[in-house]
Amino acid sequence: MIQLYITIFTSLILNMGYNSINKLEVNLKPNFIVVFVDDMGYGDLGSYGHPTINTPNLDKMAYEGQKWTQFYSASSVCTPSRAALLTGRLPIRNGMIGSTTRVLFPNSKYGLPPSEITIAEKLKENGYKTAAIGKWHLGHKKEYLPLQHGFDYYYGIPYSNDMDKINGETCCPGSQYWQKYENERPTSNNYNVPLIENNKIIERPADQTTITKRFSNKAVEFIKNNKEDNFFIYLAHNLPHTPLYASEDFLGKSKRGLYGDVIEEIDHGVGLIIEELKKNNLDRNTIIVFTSDNGPWLPFETHSGSAGLLREGKGTTWEGGQRVPGIFWGAGIKPGVISYLGSTMDIFPTLLEMSNTSMVNDRIMDGISMKNTLLDHEPSRRKVILYYRSREIYAVRYKEYKAHFITQGSYNYPIGSDRKIILDKPLLYNLNIDPSEKYNIADKKPEILIEINKTIEMHKKNLKAPKDLLKDRIYKSEDEDADGDGILDKDDKCPDVPGGSSFNGCPDTDNDGIADNKDSCPDRPGSAKKKGCPD
Repeated sequence: MIQLYITIFTSLILNMGYNSINKLEVNLKPNFIVVFVDDMGYGDLGSYGHPTINTPNLDKMAYEGQKWTQFYSASSVCTPSRAALLTGRLPIRNGMIGSTTRVLFPNSKYGLPPSEITIAEKLKENGYKTAAIGKWHLGHKKEYLPLQHGFDYYYGIPYSNDMDKINGETCCPGSQYWQKYENERPTSNNYNVPLIENNKIIERPADQTTITKRFSNKAVEFIKNNKEDNFFIYLAHNLPHTPLYASEDFLGKSKRGLYGDVIEEIDHGVGLIIEELKKNNLDRNTIIVFTSDNGPWLPFETHSGSAGLLREGKGTTWEGGQRVPGIFWGAGIKPGVISYLGSTMDIFPTLLEMSNTSMVNDRIMDGISMKNTLLDHEPSRRKVILYYRSREIYAVRYKEYKAHFITQGSYNYPIGSDRKIILDKPLLYNLNIDPSEKYNIADKKPEILIEINKTIEMHKKNLKAPKDLLKDRIYKSEDEDADGDGILDKDDKCPDVPGGSSFNGCPDTDNDGIADNKDSCPDRPGSAKKKGCPD
């Protein structure tokens, strides 16, 4: 009995010591590193169920920290998802979601407005050194680059790694895409993407075969150079967005093929960062967040990731498009698997609250702090996820329920799936029971649809959406042809998708003589009388 009392007393003392150390470390104003990867699916890490991709560092982070199973990006494509994370706001509020053009391009006119406030700007006010490393995709012109949005240092590419195609490279996973991978060491010479340091181009085209390694090394270097200060690093890897590349140390090593090589190299880089933190005794006062900008780009098949048990992928408002891994590791975080709702927009207020940085009070913010969940497992205060696509609400999650009002595939994969369907009656799923969105329960839960409609009405009442800043493009030369279909961009009604001259550059998937952009049923031959649908 005495031994039992001693054991209990010792345990209490140790636990009290552990908690007080954690609280002390959090109160020290922690450092922050946000690792934001590109197009990685929900099921692409060992800790999220992948059987052949080896991710020991991220898996250990998930075990030692928190693994969130219902964590969402604010969009299913690149530009709006990045704007949302860095500003804590839905991209519909700052023009960073487009009605027709879904992301920014090398000839886009605009970028993230200077009036927007980023995490970096707020933390910089509080004495933090700030760095953006990797893919930016919020405007390639100097006035929109990271140094003009609160970052002290920038090293990365300004948009997606498949843009600025040259040498006849096409946009889609056709024969020309796969041809380069017939070589033992594929190169990235067909993509004239610039590598920028601060505001200056230092390499063009960027050598993408070593880019993951270089981004990870730059993060380590920034830690070394700022170990005496508080720092915030936004490490936005441009992979596993296609085209895929891995450095020599990782190429051909993964059982999952090249896609696995890419993920394993990213994981290795995270390990190097943690090693550097430990070397400088910073690991107990640093928080690392790991997540993805959206789900996997499925048309690239073996070169795309997996959404696991979730439906569909990138570009869609099904779960596979926006539910992503969410791992939180470091100072004061109470280990566990968290099944509450969270969003990438919540990172903004969480970092501000944990660093005692003043909040933004002059505009509507959509992020909700996760601090108390991270430190004490308190229930998340987030109850709603809005699924925007093309400046419209396609779906809404309210607590465990998700209603779809509009459904649409993406990238015409499989062929014909791009048809936009405005539902007469919404679909309703209980995502706690049915995360794969298979079993429609709308008829059984009419009261839930009423609540969700009230949520939409309340959101729209407070919404003043600015103009679409993604649609305007500037064609600098007369011979630009971004999609490689032989129709110059200045004359191409669908400049980002290969099409035919008969349809002003747009495709006609079902060969009914009606271009997909004007066809209500692009997957089924129809008539002009029925707007492309069968009679």
